[in-house]
Amino acid sequence: MRIIKLDATESTNSFLRDLGYTNSLEDYTVVVTKQQTQGRGQMGTVWRAKPGENLTFSVFKAYSHLKIENQFYISMAVSLALVAALKDFNVRKISVKWPNDILSENKKICGILIENVIKQNVLDSSIIGVGLNVNQKSFTNLPKATSMAVQEQQFFELDDVLLTFLKHLKLFFKQLEEGEFSTLHTRYEAVLFRKNKPSTFKDAEGCVFSGFIRGVSSTGHLQVLLEDEILKTFSLKEISLLY
Repeated sequence: MRIIKLDATESTNSFLRDLGYTNSLEDYTVVVTKQQTQGRGQMGTVWRAKPGENLTFSVFKAYSHLKIENQFYISMAVSLALVAALKDFNVRKISVKWPNDILSENKKICGILIENVIKQNVLDSSIIGVGLNVNQKSFTNLPKATSMAVQEQQFFELDDVLLTFLKHLKLFFKQLEEGEFSTLHTRYEAVLFRKNKPSTFKDAEGCVFSGFIRGVSSTGHLQVLLEDEILKTFSLKEISLLY
């Protein structure tokens, strides 16, 4: 495993992608930086983290036989690896807010940005970006943010956390490569935030409604039980969970 450590870069995903243009990347090549100046999140959001206190990194992963329709299992595997790593450090009440925000006690502790490369209608590889709040203790104007240090009142070695995550990532990707989709799906739904609890949602038009999260489809759509026992599926652009 090759780990590239940087003092600063605009985006570890962009750095790793650009590196792949000029170099043949080996599986699990990692780029980690102390400071990310233009970190990106889901749906064009910005990921902010105090330099040197958190983990901001990206991982390159190649595939051989993974079909495009199964690409959400990549998100499941990465989410489960983060859940397992955080549990190894005894971080409390970890869950996954669909599709792949990692929460501790209902507060966001980690964000994931996965950029897939598709060649000739086949999934070729992914660049998996992770922003994990580790030792940061204050989050200005971010009331729903937390960190490992805030949750457990202790300092964590960044390298230890990174290597623990990578260990679990390899295990879950092994399941993915062996076609254990059902196992990944079951484990993902078992840690899904607010599953089977009354929840409030907002759709793309701004309308607010209530329902129960029942799970996710194999393609990553959220399954919500609405009034009159109607089960409806939503894509990421169609719905957001209010909490």
